[in-house]
Amino acid sequence: MRKLILGLAITLDGYIEGPNGEYDWCFTDQDYGLNEFFTRVDTIFIGRKSYEIAQQHADSNNGETIPGMPVMTEYVFSRTLTSVKEGAVLVSEDSMTKARRIKEQPGKDIWLFGGASLTDALFNEGLIDELWLSVHPILLGSGKALFREKESRTKMSLLESKTYDTGLISLRYSIDY
Repeated sequence: MRKLILGLAITLDGYIEGPNGEYDWCFTDQDYGLNEFFTRVDTIFIGRKSYEIAQQHADSNNGETIPGMPVMTEYVFSRTLTSVKEGAVLVSEDSMTKARRIKEQPGKDIWLFGGASLTDALFNEGLIDELWLSVHPILLGSGKALFREKESRTKMSLLESKTYDTGLISLRYSIDY
């Protein structure tokens, strides 16, 4: 079965975006393992807000959301959108059932690109298999936290860690449900 990997940038104090939705604190001076990660995945899960932000970014960058990102099957999870860009698939009903079915299909792993609500829902259903966190050496003090309160503890096993000269630390964990 394919793995669902939550892969994202995070600050040392646990935020995935600043208080106004900004992510200008993310390092862009090198790929930080992203190109290697792209060889592992062929599908993206993305929530509505993250999808809209990614589309705005792509519109002002010649259609490119992330430099070097290959073409992938994109699933947009939203209860409010009625359409998505050509080639993307809108998932609006029975989203957790649909996510399970997609994981069971043949293919490479799946990148959970973003969406706090989507991440919470997938995490609560036990569908996320790995975390790949690019921990940036900055304290924002406020913003959107990666994790919301949970009712129980979740143990993880370290799969890999890598330190960069910039101070960024890449951490990969498997989730032990």
